Amino acid sequence: MNRHPIPFSRHFVERVRRPRGMTRDLAAVLNQLGFAAKFLAREVGNAALKGHLGFAGEVNATGDAQKKLDVIGNEALLDAVADTGLVSAYLSEEFDEIRMLEENAPYIFVTDPLDGSSNTDINGAVGTIFGIYSSPHPATPEKVLEAIALPPVAAGYVFYGTSTILIYTTGQEVMGFTLDRDFGEFLLSHENIRCPERGIFFSANAARLREWSPGLQAYIQYVTQRDKPTGRPYSLRYSGALVADLHRCLVEGGLYLYPGDAQNPDGKLRLVYECAPLAFVVESAGGRASCGNGRTLELKARKLHQRCPVYIGSAGEVTLLEKFLQEEKQGARS
Repeated sequence: MNRHPIPFSRHFVERVRRPRGMTRDLAAVLNQLGFAAKFLAREVGNAALKGHLGFAGEVNATGDAQKKLDVIGNEALLDAVADTGLVSAYLSEEFDEIRMLEENAPYIFVTDPLDGSSNTDINGAVGTIFGIYSSPHPATPEKVLEAIALPPVAAGYVFYGTSTILIYTTGQEVMGFTLDRDFGEFLLSHENIRCPERGIFFSANAARLREWSPGLQAYIQYVTQRDKPTGRPYSLRYSGALVADLHRCLVEGGLYLYPGDAQNPDGKLRLVYECAPLAFVVESAGGRASCGNGRTLELKARKLHQRCPVYIGSAGEVTLLEKFLQEEKQGARS
């Protein structure tokens, strides 16, 4: 770590100054995201003391019961990005429809404000996932949905764990900033993160193993067999928070998977708010993200709350899993 770590806001001053660097408008939106993340880190840390644990009594747009912190997080992020005047539309897991803001603003903001909120009452890991897209002019709900079919201009996540870390990328370097609670600022702690080619971890809700396809079951059987030359068996790590499990894969290598099953053929994760932004981060770091039959970033959202299977993490691990899925298809055809 640098002796004098660079604050989040200062980092963007330098990025704007670079030739063909970041625009001032994008830097402003990301700075506001950082402000909202600091607020949410405080709210998550003090939720038990403020009476903010438990359910809010409503369900969100995808049918999940809302926790109080879901509502607080959603309002904080909406207020933060709306204050910039640079966001035309705000798309959230917590809203039924696109929230239109400034018709001619340059960006669209998408988010899962509090990923893993089922963990809040047990002091478990939670996070925020976000993506920023170029906006059409003028913006309409129909044009916004078309615009997010393209890759984002920036994406990342905030992980509220033993420390609070903010990860972002514009498609080049993946940068990490850790919140110094005494200083009240995110400071550069992880520069140019690269996802290892292979890993010895996998993250999955293995309780659903019997509901998965034969190819996936064969993959799990393979990675849990003992074979010292290939580093097997892999260790299972599953926290119930996508951000926490994905962060391990990004830093140490490994694979996160949430496939479809008979009850949820498209899986449970949302393409717009979760899978696409995290795919952009991981691929920018040299990893891979797949829906099982192609890149996650090549999927086009047909509807706001569209779900998709996801296999994401180290490039070598995603390739290995896809091999098992392909062998399953070949066996079905023979």
